[in-house]
Amino acid sequence: MGRFLVSEKLFCCRGFSFRGRTFTLIWINTRTSQCFTACGNTSRSRIRRLGLDRNQWQAPPRSAECMRSSAFQPISETRHTMTAKSRHLRRELTALLLLATSACAQAAENAVKSGPVVELRYRHESVDDDAFARTAQADTLRLRLGYLWAFAPNWQAYADGERVQTLFGDDFNSTANGETAYPTVADPQATELNQAFVRYSGNSLSATLGRHRILLDNQRFFGNSGWRQNEQTFDGLSLGKTFHESGTALNYSWLGRVLRVNGHNNPNPLLREWDLDGHLINLSQPLPLGKLTAYAYLVENHDRQDLSSRTAGARWNADIEREGVQPGWTVEYAHQSDYADNPLSFSEPYRLIEARLRWNGVTFKIGQEMLGGNGQTGFSTPYGSLHAFNGWADRFGNTPANGLDDRFLGAEGKIGKASWVVRWHDFQADHGGSDYGHEFDASVSYPLWKGVTGLLKVADYRSDGFASDTRKLWFSLDYRL
Repeated sequence: MGRFLVSEKLFCCRGFSFRGRTFTLIWINTRTSQCFTACGNTSRSRIRRLGLDRNQWQAPPRSAECMRSSAFQPISETRHTMTAKSRHLRRELTALLLLATSACAQAAENAVKSGPVVELRYRHESVDDDAFARTAQADTLRLRLGYLWAFAPNWQAYADGERVQTLFGDDFNSTANGETAYPTVADPQATELNQAFVRYSGNSLSATLGRHRILLDNQRFFGNSGWRQNEQTFDGLSLGKTFHESGTALNYSWLGRVLRVNGHNNPNPLLREWDLDGHLINLSQPLPLGKLTAYAYLVENHDRQDLSSRTAGARWNADIEREGVQPGWTVEYAHQSDYADNPLSFSEPYRLIEARLRWNGVTFKIGQEMLGGNGQTGFSTPYGSLHAFNGWADRFGNTPANGLDDRFLGAEGKIGKASWVVRWHDFQADHGGSDYGHEFDASVSYPLWKGVTGLLKVADYRSDGFASDTRKLWFSLDYRL
């Protein structure tokens, strides 16, 4: 009785068929994308123990044992070696060969390829803040160069560096140039290592070790702040597990450091980076309508102990695909409290309710986002992509002590190749109910030619006793290889 073992590191089982005690397996070499078959005898119970069910396509078991095998060879040779005993499997085998061919092509298409990463972004940002006598005019150029090395099946190594260069003078406060007479444009001149990690990406398991992006859900709590020229990244370990039958996805990250958007060379060490001991758990489950996500984020900040917090919550997001009007919604609730050595004592809620309708290519939104506050401390999200929330004028990057109640509506869509967005916000305090003001935002982007996108964007915040009136204008050109 012969037997063979197939390692999952080299081969991936893509299908099988059996009739009685006779079975046919189809395998794919994950290095060469070459397809193979294996024919033999076994019982249905043994096939089930191998982790294979009838007509199921799935990831390979840890190892596969096939009894009484007489063929393990490329598909192109199979038709010359099939025995009379297995001819009754021709119909099933033909279908499997077609599926295997498709799987081979898909595997080759989805394979991670080594190659360079080149990104170049020029931006002009103008800030007219009534609290300052001068208007900030910032012209910056960001160059990002990186390389992805797929050095083995499912394994990659990646590193990229950034250079942010100031152009045409320092008529703005970059947080590092000392020009405090101007409003802030947080894009300081800097050169730094942005990402450097090793990653394993298997069929259902992933692991990333090193300096990398953390992007969770809509990036409200953890993101890369990609709007700024110098993005935010984290030093740590991220693990992901997907359960294919249920679609459940479990993600865990340990964070040791966050490198902030203000640059590694910033003279203020608290603006450069923070040492952390963070544990992030994010569990999502597809539903008949949308996806349900539960999360718990425990972060001890050794450099800013007042930002050490424990946050737990749940999020339900759904978009219904159908003819005509397509509804969608997001409902989220979270609770945040002090954690570790935080000298403050607080317990504050977070709530998001958003309704959407997509009609004729235009998506309309209306909703409310509330970050609680007790008069001393507000619900904070210092590790998120803050520019995307509560208005593009960035007046609420730090949640006020009385919290924030943001009631908003907006629309977005496309006209030809151009993409447009308009939004309106009305801001109030969660604690005490005082008015903060309102804001209008609008943007339009257009692909100018291959790899190059232009963006024009405005924000107009009008204060009602909180902060000061602020108007911002951006123009940018973004190139990606």
